[in-house]
Amino acid sequence: MVVLESCPKHNMVAYLEKTDGNTEFHEIISFLTRSSIHYALTVSPVVSTTFVEQFWMSAKSKLINNVRYITAKVAGKPVSISEASIRSDLLFNDADGIDSLPNQAIFDAIQLIGYEGDLTVLTFNKALFSPQWRFLFHTMNHCISSKSTSWDQFPLILPQ
Repeated sequence: MVVLESCPKHNMVAYLEKTDGNTEFHEIISFLTRSSIHYALTVSPVVSTTFVEQFWMSAKSKLINNVRYITAKVAGKPVSISEASIRSDLLFNDADGIDSLPNQAIFDAIQLIGYEGDLTVLTFNKALFSPQWRFLFHTMNHCISSKSTSWDQFPLILPQ
């Protein structure tokens, strides 16, 4: 059984508005606004801290019919969350999307967007991207990532 814990430094809401002061970021903001993850980045649901604590205090990871679930009790009621329920609730609309990319395809794309770092390692340093790409990675890391350590680097292969 896996013990799951809440991390207060993620699941933030993105501020994606174009202003005169951020013109160099308008292209990335437009991309995020059009993307399937826009809703997940910008929705600000009312969440009771007590319910979140109850959820994480009783959360367990379970495999049921080859589908991974997080099960818990909140206010005495059972709660079950799966990848499909998250995709549905956050309006990702990408069930038929790409599940994975070969490392070389990722390296080629990273090089095309101007990454100036070593492409033989599996961790990318945000400082070696342009400010616009750093903004994109920063926004995604803070809004939808479970990452709870340094925000200056991100791995090519995310932990499962």
